[in-house]
Amino acid sequence: MDSSAHKTHDPAEFLAAYDDLLARWPAGTRHDTVATDFGSTRVNSCGPHDGPPLVLLPGGRATSASWFANAAALSRVFRVHAVDLIGDAGCSVPDPSRPVRTVEDLTAWLDAVLDGLGIDRAALTGHSYGGWIALHYALHAPGRVTRLALLDPTQCFAGYRAGYLLHALPMTLRPAAHRVRAFLEWETGGAPPASWLRLQEATAGFPTARPVTGPRPSAAALRSLRTRVLLLVAANSRTHDPHRVAARAAELLPDVETHVLPGVSHHALPYTDPAVTDRRLLAFLSG
Repeated sequence: MDSSAHKTHDPAEFLAAYDDLLARWPAGTRHDTVATDFGSTRVNSCGPHDGPPLVLLPGGRATSASWFANAAALSRVFRVHAVDLIGDAGCSVPDPSRPVRTVEDLTAWLDAVLDGLGIDRAALTGHSYGGWIALHYALHAPGRVTRLALLDPTQCFAGYRAGYLLHALPMTLRPAAHRVRAFLEWETGGAPPASWLRLQEATAGFPTARPVTGPRPSAAALRSLRTRVLLLVAANSRTHDPHRVAARAAELLPDVETHVLPGVSHHALPYTDPAVTDRRLLAFLSG
């Protein structure tokens, strides 16, 4: 029998991999805990204290540390706050008596995080599942989001490809490091950075809550959004049809700038050619 098939979560290995990625962040990065009704939230912050705030939401199970390739460039202009999603892999600690179960819970949680950081309005950027949360938050509180950047967001403008879900199934049903590695190597089409892959492998068996998911935002809601949006789509994404994502966003969002990034996969988007991604983000968010 494969002894790794039922591997349990190793907190020490997870924290070592998490800290290894954080060591690649700019010197002086702060690691704070923000109290909310849903539990304590870990926020990693860097950049000038008087800089305009930029909140980063990672993909599911990716953790805030996954912004390691972007933090330095973004923090030259912004006060960057990268958040570990509540109930997900990371250093946020959910309150078992108040689980996040709905989109309304998620937006209330993010309201509390911004309040705890003393932020009235911020630019908001999300990757993958973090993009889904960011879009829902902008619809919930448009007055608090100065600009919205979505990096290959899932379940916003198109559904998942069946092949992606089938490849993810073994990892989902029987979490193990080797299954996480095989899935990510398949989706990224190559060898991901060793430190990033180590963290992803260490999330196998991580005790997480069932993620809040649901239908895509309605067409009417998207047409009502007045926040300026940047959409970066991974041309090689196996998660969904990138051209359908771009076309649907252009059809529904009143003010969207879209770029399809060649040679980039869904999971690898933040760290693949980060100079290009950061240049797009900075030009849009600083505009």
